[in-house]
Amino acid sequence: MTAKRWRNWARTEQVTPVRVERPASGDEVVDAIARARADGVPVKAIGAGHSFTGIAVAPGVQLDLTDLAGLTAVDASTGLVTLAAGTRLRDASALLHEHGLAFENLGDIDVQSISGAVSTGTHGTGRAFGGLATQLRAVTLATADGRLMPISATENAELWPAARLGLGALGVLVDLAVQTVPAFVLAADEHPEPLDAVLDDWPHRSAQADHVEFYWFPHTRFALTRNNTRLPADALRTPVGPVKRWLDDELLGNGLYEVLCRIGSIAPGTIPAFNRLASGVAFTRQVADYSHRVFASERRVRFREMEYSVPLDAVASVMRDLDRVIEQNGWRISFPIEVRATAADDVWLSTAHGRESSYIAVHRYHREDARDYLAAAEAILRAHDGRPHWGKLHTRSAADLRPAYPRFDDFVAVRDRLDPDRVFTNDYLDRVLGA
Repeated sequence: MTAKRWRNWARTEQVTPVRVERPASGDEVVDAIARARADGVPVKAIGAGHSFTGIAVAPGVQLDLTDLAGLTAVDASTGLVTLAAGTRLRDASALLHEHGLAFENLGDIDVQSISGAVSTGTHGTGRAFGGLATQLRAVTLATADGRLMPISATENAELWPAARLGLGALGVLVDLAVQTVPAFVLAADEHPEPLDAVLDDWPHRSAQADHVEFYWFPHTRFALTRNNTRLPADALRTPVGPVKRWLDDELLGNGLYEVLCRIGSIAPGTIPAFNRLASGVAFTRQVADYSHRVFASERRVRFREMEYSVPLDAVASVMRDLDRVIEQNGWRISFPIEVRATAADDVWLSTAHGRESSYIAVHRYHREDARDYLAAAEAILRAHDGRPHWGKLHTRSAADLRPAYPRFDDFVAVRDRLDPDRVFTNDYLDRVLGA
């Protein structure tokens, strides 16, 4: 396929590949890798392009997995399903729902491909729930030497802790076996609360509902809290009606918000007033609907994002440091900071490896210069033992990431074994894993 200029959703990365291939099967993925090797160029798979980093940048052969999609196997009695790697999370949720199943947990955006979301460490919120990679039970990996390798806790098991979250550095995921759960309803309670009260009580508060998160608009003293409680699938549903959904999500959440952000980028002095207005009148509602319709929300206003995991009890200190540095520098920040929490896990490159974690996501509108703000935020997050989300903006490299991950060198050893010639590398992977 003729290569065109590719850009990610955030417009932070772009590249013109040597060529683009669109495999529709595992064998076609293997053939595409072989052709790339014969031509002496690297190969990278892409999904929805929703990573802010260059993790999926493909200067050589770009594998577009759009045609490698769908639910290929389902066992409704156990909830174990197999999804082709290019399946978008939104489409996967709809397919699972037809079988009375659901993802155990999801993030707040569902446009990513299942393979891209797993490979970058995508997570949701909930102290009892891990990231998406913890829901995997097996994968099939197309390797540099031309194999379709099954990997699980019982097959090629020594590779499993690395393959569950592989950054695209080990090969190309072809399909993924996911442990789902019976479909369920989420009852969402969304309302503002005093920021200091939320911060001071975060370690306790974050466990008071199944899925807890909050947003803070800088220049305000309120946190916009979201508490989601899991209910059986036959529980009473009170979904958002089409008119209110259009009003909340389309007009206010995207249309009007885009206008306000544009005004703020031209006249920054208006931002504090807009943020106070948003904190005072928005985000108050109670909804109950099937889980996949509540977890995720539509995001069309473009932004830049950095997200770090920190120890659970570091949230209050981090947020107050961020507040202080914003005001000291006179920055006017229109986008909120998002805070979530997850369980610890044993996935080698998971940002929650070995510790219960909170996630702090810092955003800035894409028309504004985010560099100084993100640099200051990163310094604060690093000072609190932070680990950067692999798909979000950060400046870390292998030398200073290694101490943050006890199994970092074990992962690199698996990479050396599976891809000694660096068929699947790019500049980003060379930076974070070493060349």
